[in-house]
Amino acid sequence: MAGISFCLISASVSAQQTWDAKKNPTVDSINAKHADKLVTTQRPPVTIDQIYPVIGQYQSSVNMDAASVTITPDEQSKGVVWVTGLPQGRVKAMLKRSPSTYRIPAQTLEDGKEVPEGTLIFDNETKTLQISIGKRYNEADPASVFLPQPAEELVEADAKVKDDKVKGEVVKIKADKTKIKTNKVEPKPWMYTGTKVEKSTASTNQ
Repeated sequence: MAGISFCLISASVSAQQTWDAKKNPTVDSINAKHADKLVTTQRPPVTIDQIYPVIGQYQSSVNMDAASVTITPDEQSKGVVWVTGLPQGRVKAMLKRSPSTYRIPAQTLEDGKEVPEGTLIFDNETKTLQISIGKRYNEADPASVFLPQPAEELVEADAKVKDDKVKGEVVKIKADKTKIKTNKVEPKPWMYTGTKVEKSTASTNQ
């Protein structure tokens, strides 16, 4: 009986040592079936153009004074871009609302030229860039600066009671309340509209 038990234990140990999972047909078939799912693919790194879609080159059929405009990122400050190709010169814009709403701060260029405040908005769906320079950035509704503005406003002016001293006597003069129609003239902002030039199209033309 002891001999038989020893033989059975030896056979079991020998079987465990010789069995190889890699050579097992069942394991091979499972691995082959799911091989495509086991392969890991690396995603390409996100480019700065994807983070800041406004970056690129633009062409305009409307603005003859800025037919080609280029927007590049600032090398040191994230969220700051530089706009070149404008008649005002090389202008800085600061990101206010992600991904593509920028405020153009009032700034003095290298040549001493003063550039008033403005707004820059890029629509990634239509690939359209809009720039307004000469009108303050609207925090509540930045796109409102591109809407048509009323040409004139009605202003109500109340003439106040004036006290005039004539020869030591006080003469009170009352003026009637009147409505005065005045033209509130504000400097007209400079506007730009352009379309982004896709890289594939640019390389094909070259």
